[in-house]
Amino acid sequence: MAKIKKVWAREILDSRGNPTVEVDVVLDNGVLGRAAVPSGASTGENEALELRDGDKSRYLGKGVLKAVENVNKIIAKAIIGKLPDFKKIDEIALKIDGTENKAVLGANAILGVSMAVAKAAALTKKQSLYKYLGGDKAKILPVPLMNILNGGLHADNNLDIQEFMIMPVGALSFKEALRMATETFHSLKALLKSRHLSTSVGDEGGFAPSLNSNEEALTLIMQAIEKAGYKPGEDIALALDCASSSFCKPEGGGLASDSQSHQEGKYSFEGAQKASAEMIAIYENWLAKYPILSIEDGLGENDWPGWKELTQRLANKTQLVGDDIFVTNPKIFKKGIAEKIGNAILVKVNQIGSLSETLEAINIAKKNKYGAIISHRSGETEDTTIAHLAVATNAGQIKTGSLSRTDRVCKYNELLRIEEELGKKAVYAGKLRK
Repeated sequence: MAKIKKVWAREILDSRGNPTVEVDVVLDNGVLGRAAVPSGASTGENEALELRDGDKSRYLGKGVLKAVENVNKIIAKAIIGKLPDFKKIDEIALKIDGTENKAVLGANAILGVSMAVAKAAALTKKQSLYKYLGGDKAKILPVPLMNILNGGLHADNNLDIQEFMIMPVGALSFKEALRMATETFHSLKALLKSRHLSTSVGDEGGFAPSLNSNEEALTLIMQAIEKAGYKPGEDIALALDCASSSFCKPEGGGLASDSQSHQEGKYSFEGAQKASAEMIAIYENWLAKYPILSIEDGLGENDWPGWKELTQRLANKTQLVGDDIFVTNPKIFKKGIAEKIGNAILVKVNQIGSLSETLEAINIAKKNKYGAIISHRSGETEDTTIAHLAVATNAGQIKTGSLSRTDRVCKYNELLRIEEELGKKAVYAGKLRK
């Protein structure tokens, strides 16, 4: 087996124009594995540390030269000459770092190396990344949760809910699912134009109009589904990412995501202060009126009592996804499972900061009959690792933005290629729901 000959990181730009880390791993057989690291806007308090320079004279303090240097001078020195086994490479990097949240080397440094090593190993074996990671069992194409209306921290509008998504569950293949969703996206654009509403897009490619209420967004999407010729619920369902840890205070003055506010079960929603129970009642009302299959981060990451009540009341009605509360961290996720929090986890590779720990979180979900949704971040790149990860793990769901912006669409296009490569072996996860 070829060994690692060269490791080199560089500073590149993500989809928001902010610096991020890209890593090249070259093996002694000439194979190159390249990976770029994403970055989030609405981040959980317990996420692994994304190392930024803080030098206001460069990129407004958001440069990543420290993380790049950590790859080029520290991690590279430790792994050159080693076999491209990402699990062992992760172990080496984690040992060097020595902290719970990767505060020394930076999660963006460790993850970039982790993914690049895996890609190099796959290429050496002449395999696609999904096949290298998942073997012959990797064959399920995920149902996409497509963010077609943006709010919250992902848009400059008045919507509290961060993502209003569609799920083309009625398709027979991923290719058909993508077409159905795209037609709905364009139907929504036409609807917005007809009402003289903005068709500008947010961070993840969804439209970002200012509306009279959050519920109006749900109504608009229902109309767009029907306008595209599909049946809401049967062909295309709805999903939400509330990102409630990021709800803003009604009186202004910044985010209401402080630990104390949400530990006390206080939320700001549509300009009024709400208790956890009131937020749950809102979701309950929406579930009775709309075909919502998934609600992510319905309550704040520090509101564990609220989450327990949310789970007790709604878990038998819809998928309840923990993102900020679990942060793809196996240790925190196990605690959540023990306390019966939610019934699914959102999986973001940069929340935990290594490929091996990401896979561990997915395996924990499977063993405990929790759903797993592989996810992008709002600051993305042209890297398509998460498309392969979704198929490799047979997760059955992927969240990677809307039907515009190449940083989002490139993941969908990669899934089309994977489905084509799998041929008759490919199974679209929407069919498994029937």
